[in-house]
Amino acid sequence: MSDISVGTASEKEARDVAEAARETEWENPSFVRELFLGRFRLDLIHPHPPNDAAEEARAKPFMDKLRAFMERVDSEEIDRTGQIPEALIQELREMGAFGIKIPKEYGGLGLSQMSYIRAIEMVTSKDGSLTALLSAHQSIGVPQPLKLFGTPEQKKKYFPRLAKGAISAFALTEVDAGSDPANMQCPATPTEDGKYFVINGEKLWCTNGTRAELFVLMARTPEKVVKGKPVKQITAFIVESSMPGVEVVHRLRFMGLKAIENGVIRFTNVKVPRENVLGEVGKGLKLALVTLNTGRLTIPAGCAGAGKQMVSITRKWANERVQWGQPIGKHEAVAQKITRMAAYTFAMESIAELSAALYEKGGYDIRLEAAIAKLFNTEAGWRIIDDTLQIRGGRGYETAESLARRGEPAIGVERAMRDFRINLIFEGSSEIMRLFIAREAVDHHFKLAFNIVNPESSFKEKLAAMKNATPFYLTWYPSRWFNASRLRRYSEFGKLARHVRYIERTTRHLGRSIFHAMVRFGPKLERRQMVLFRAVDIGAELFAMSAACSRAQMLSKQGRPEAVTLADAFCLEARDRIKVHFEQLFGPNDTALYKVAMEVMRGEHVWLEQGIVSSLGLPEKAKRRPTGGGTVLSSDAATAKVGATQ
Repeated sequence: MSDISVGTASEKEARDVAEAARETEWENPSFVRELFLGRFRLDLIHPHPPNDAAEEARAKPFMDKLRAFMERVDSEEIDRTGQIPEALIQELREMGAFGIKIPKEYGGLGLSQMSYIRAIEMVTSKDGSLTALLSAHQSIGVPQPLKLFGTPEQKKKYFPRLAKGAISAFALTEVDAGSDPANMQCPATPTEDGKYFVINGEKLWCTNGTRAELFVLMARTPEKVVKGKPVKQITAFIVESSMPGVEVVHRLRFMGLKAIENGVIRFTNVKVPRENVLGEVGKGLKLALVTLNTGRLTIPAGCAGAGKQMVSITRKWANERVQWGQPIGKHEAVAQKITRMAAYTFAMESIAELSAALYEKGGYDIRLEAAIAKLFNTEAGWRIIDDTLQIRGGRGYETAESLARRGEPAIGVERAMRDFRINLIFEGSSEIMRLFIAREAVDHHFKLAFNIVNPESSFKEKLAAMKNATPFYLTWYPSRWFNASRLRRYSEFGKLARHVRYIERTTRHLGRSIFHAMVRFGPKLERRQMVLFRAVDIGAELFAMSAACSRAQMLSKQGRPEAVTLADAFCLEARDRIKVHFEQLFGPNDTALYKVAMEVMRGEHVWLEQGIVSSLGLPEKAKRRPTGGGTVLSSDAATAKVGATQ
């Protein structure tokens, strides 16, 4: 058995660890995967999965309680004090809000993923800190991986506690290990008798960590020798905060989400029983990725909830505020923002609900749908909040408390902006999402044809690759130029049929373009991130258009024809964005821009920084250094008790 090595991982090591954690097979269909291959599989998402009336009836008592609860929550006080009152957390426990998806036999509500994301949408429309508490616990905390990978004994032991409100957290990130897990240092060393693992190390940005009773913790177990070479192993553990050696070092504070319970957690010789291994030894990263496939469905729903709130705020203000003789909403510059906000919000909710519905239906691989939902909705939601603040003007920038003190409605747009911004970073930043999606987008081509264009491949490897790839490309490539399905009129979509036809032909264009990029750049394509990112953004727009059209058609049949108007407006704008992405696909300016960035990094433009006063760091007397002992410094200590249900 190899020792656990330390040190910064090389580029190759990082890539190898990431590749080993990937789900390499596609056992079930994926609309988005087919889309990147230039195939428009409308049958995979249309007709839009209908609402489950029985599930909605089961969820209604809880949703009614949750709505009444949220209406009473003072979000401005939570933001001002940086604390969620214990009474509110206890009330959430009592209504079952910490066990929404936990099966009834274990004491949970046993509701569906759709009910869960709608609950999160409601909570997020008012308070991001409460969303963080509930979603970090249920989307990436112990309940979800326990449901997917836990043993019957683990479920019996932990599900009842979790359902009652034992708060959980996900401990992955370290100072030098975030999106690149190969740099993870936290070791889990097996004892001589093999009954325990001894864990040491610190975890950073652990959401819910300062309140958690239970952690899903990722740690490095001893390396495994494969074909004579050591391979890094990362394993998931269920760790209880009451175990000796678990301590909260520091509660972290942020730009927004002022009451988020996020901290630095230290593990010192923590002895964890082998039966607390979640999944298999060495399969921790794969467990994390599979968990996130579902967990990522939560943030898009929350973004849709925030978008709805911003549309509501803007609609009222645009009617009330009169400038230059008419309501500001009638000025074209504001009117166009309002249209985009409403259309984007409709598309965001369509993406979130479609992705969740496909997951619920089963038989679908939603890894790409979930990733695009997270990427698209967080970026679209940010634009909506920015436009809301712009339309509200000074009142958007002013705090709700200040507005209330001078007699105006306490509308906290600036708080919403601060709270929302982290969504573009949470659970994979936008850049990491694009890299993940791009890797999957080119996967089929790389498997078939990579050795053909790889200069390091031997002649024999090139011949073998050509033999395997030729039958596929002889039929696939010509059909990306002409396909019988292009003759379909999609008349069932009515006014939206022209957009569906556009999606079909543009999907084939995207498939060709990705193949052309691989031929043009060969192995260097993986380094041409902006080329890949533009292809990903085209795919994201096409998925959003497809979701919006499918859902609008369903809603129109249900007596909501206004949905077609919103879908049409969204598609018109999306087509313009796609056109620009195609025009810039191969990045005529990318090389020049990259060169300038390297010059800046080398200090060749340091002259530009003259005339400023450095804002880096605090004066020595203002610095607070973490100390041991399981406490949080200063006034944070009272809210960072480890091992308490509170």
